[in-house]
Amino acid sequence: MPVRSLNSSVLKWPDSHTVFSAVREWAETLASRHPSIQKIGCFGSYARGDWGVGSDVDILMVVTHTDLPFEQRALLFDATALPVPADVVVYTLDEWQNLQKKSASVRKIAAEVYWVFQRSEETIE
Repeated sequence: MPVRSLNSSVLKWPDSHTVFSAVREWAETLASRHPSIQKIGCFGSYARGDWGVGSDVDILMVVTHTDLPFEQRALLFDATALPVPADVVVYTLDEWQNLQKKSASVRKIAAEVYWVFQRSEETIE
């Protein structure tokens, strides 16, 4: 989380390298515990490079299957260890592929997502 400099009132916020490194480590740890996780990536301001003080990191996770409703899925993956607040969204592989065909906003996310973990060499769009 953000910290104050000892001799300044300026709030320091983690840079994108720090955030991506932390997300990558978090993703690899989660994927080792959850074989259903296929891909984990960042989208939004950190992926675009226009983040600022107070920005959260938006995380997209693609899993093979889940029986949980959409709103409950992210609760399985504790992101509190990350250096900034995180907004995690979880789609099944089928949902992710179908949404890209139907939604312009999802296609925009797909175009900007920065994948930090991918289970296989196969392309998962």
